[in-house]
Amino acid sequence: MNVLFIGGTGIISSACSELALAQGMTLYLLNRGESSRSVPDGAKVLRGDIRDPESIRKALGDLEFDVVVNWVAFTPEHIETDLELFQGRTRQYIFISSASAYQKPVGHLPITESTPLHNPFWQYSRNKIACEDRLIRAYREDDFPMTIVRPSHTYDRTLLPMDGGWTVVNRMRRGKPVIVHGDGTSLWTLTHHRDFAVGFVGLLGRPEVIGDAVQITGDEWLTWNQIFELVGGAAGATPQLVHVSSEVIAAFAPDWGAGLLGDKSHSVIFDNTKLKRLVPEFRATIPYARGVREVLAWYDADPVRQVVDGELDRLMDQIIGQVQGVGPRG
Repeated sequence: MNVLFIGGTGIISSACSELALAQGMTLYLLNRGESSRSVPDGAKVLRGDIRDPESIRKALGDLEFDVVVNWVAFTPEHIETDLELFQGRTRQYIFISSASAYQKPVGHLPITESTPLHNPFWQYSRNKIACEDRLIRAYREDDFPMTIVRPSHTYDRTLLPMDGGWTVVNRMRRGKPVIVHGDGTSLWTLTHHRDFAVGFVGLLGRPEVIGDAVQITGDEWLTWNQIFELVGGAAGATPQLVHVSSEVIAAFAPDWGAGLLGDKSHSVIFDNTKLKRLVPEFRATIPYARGVREVLAWYDADPVRQVVDGELDRLMDQIIGQVQGVGPRG
């Protein structure tokens, strides 16, 4: 298959690029060449800026593809550009949506592809929903061969799961308290990007998923208390957890709060039956207890990676100072 990834060197997509090449696909990566991650051996690089359609037309020339995947589409305007660029140029177009688009609060568990899409808390999720709506209309009205993929919280060795990332680990190692939203007992799913890649690459070129949506997530459920404890253990620290309601966090930091109220503060359990039927080889084989050790080893291998956000660190002190001594909320 001839496959085009728009992006292809990101947190999720990098593992998919490597696996697609390992399976013998001809892979083109279309990007601006500004990623910190290297291009995998064997990929054909096309230089262009997807926000500049004319540069993309020049980069593509008369190439056609079995599959086009846009890893960096976030708004309906981005989808409109892709509809103009790829109608008639590909047999399958895959949009990377988000499991955060599912209704919040969650109406029922487990979450399946038929769970309604509705998120009044987070603009990011509402934009993804609008993108899906536009693609469904393009499929129904213009026979555009789209597939929607919904990842959950997918990570590689560079990504810590909590807001603040390395700043939180730094606080743990200094013996400072760290903020966990709510009472820390809501359930969360973390998916290693190598596990994700098995499910994703198995969907490439599959006519039975044209016009359809598939979610790809791990099968492990952890509370946020457990996640912070696993991160602390991998960092060689015993985290001091301070529980703060998502609403209070949002009052101090609206952007941080939107991601909590619109996503992380809600328990999520996903049913991957549909994916496993389509891609029987998919298994989530990397538990977070192992994956987080890989993450901390990457950070510890080079101190340059250990960037502390001083402003966020002070904000966390301010929030903790206000609630210190108060029991868990919300």
